[in-house]
Amino acid sequence: MKKVLPLFIMIDAMGWEILKADPFGSAIAPLRRRLESVFGYSSACVPSILSGRWPDEHRNWCYFVYDPARSPFASLRWLRWLPPAITSRRIFRRHLTRLVRVQLKFRGYFDLYNIPFRHIHLFDFTEKRSPLQPGGMNQGSNIFDFLTGNHIPYFVTDTAQSEEQNLTNLIAAIESEKIDFAFQYWAGLDGLLHHVGNQSPEVPARLRIYEQWIDQVMAAARRHYEEIHLYVFSDHGMANCDVFVDLKRRIDALPVRMGVDYCVVYDSTLARFWFFNDAARQQISDSLKGVPEGRILPDDELRRLRVFFEDRQFGELIFLLQEGALIVPSHMGERPIRAMHGYHPADPQSYATLCTNQPALPDDITHIPHIYRLMEKTALLASARNAHR
Repeated sequence: MKKVLPLFIMIDAMGWEILKADPFGSAIAPLRRRLESVFGYSSACVPSILSGRWPDEHRNWCYFVYDPARSPFASLRWLRWLPPAITSRRIFRRHLTRLVRVQLKFRGYFDLYNIPFRHIHLFDFTEKRSPLQPGGMNQGSNIFDFLTGNHIPYFVTDTAQSEEQNLTNLIAAIESEKIDFAFQYWAGLDGLLHHVGNQSPEVPARLRIYEQWIDQVMAAARRHYEEIHLYVFSDHGMANCDVFVDLKRRIDALPVRMGVDYCVVYDSTLARFWFFNDAARQQISDSLKGVPEGRILPDDELRRLRVFFEDRQFGELIFLLQEGALIVPSHMGERPIRAMHGYHPADPQSYATLCTNQPALPDDITHIPHIYRLMEKTALLASARNAHR
């Protein structure tokens, strides 16, 4: 039997507002804390957790950026001639995504989403490597670089496999007693919430399943480790969407042209613009100021949120919707979904959650990048104590 196992389990989108009135983990991880998330989507939140740094440091923020010189998608432009009835279908995009991912040898999360093939050659994709692997950050290191560099054996989720298979894999790794650290990532709740919203009875039912899985993991861990330092946490919450904003129609009505005068990515809650002339900048800015459901974020606020980039890689103008509003259609999808994240970190549904079986949490663990400190500290503790068992 080994001495210590640090066990970090991330449940995507298990936000504070979802969990605060739910008995989740009360028996096994009773100490809870609300954490402020990072501004952005999981593309920013997960790398921030894994690196302990902010988007302006690790440069993993949004997926698609204007960069025609580095675009790997030029060969897909001919698809613009196919009927939208085919190319806008999710099943078509899903199969094409798999083929493109293999062809381009992308190792991180990748999805073509609803990027129009007419303009796809204008965009690069920023997560070509997996943040769940050593060397996976766009800039700097992550916890897996740290573990590898310190010769600490670990388990990490394989995102190509199902949640159930990763549960089985984790238990097997624990029973082998070959690991001194474990990071499990369950993403199913995020998908469920997008579909049913945060008030559906399916949400607590899903939480009960995760509790059962954690019980199974802990039972295996107790048979092979004297101490288990359990941390269960999320990257963000999820807000129900009842207001739909057609920004594309509004901008398309202006006397400026996409790809000629400007470029834009319509994320679900953000619109990110690059401008090629002053007229486009002025007209689009003026038009956006007339949208009551959102606002242009000034540079000083972007700096406070740690998502300001001097080179404007992710956009020269960032327009953010208020919580509960959704850009429809967007480059993420043609149709509305029930709930979304990616709002301002101070919005109620944006807050993340941290639960633990430890008797206390340091006072300085207040934001999701701070989870890294717990991972690094407990990994060193386990390595030292397990080496002298």
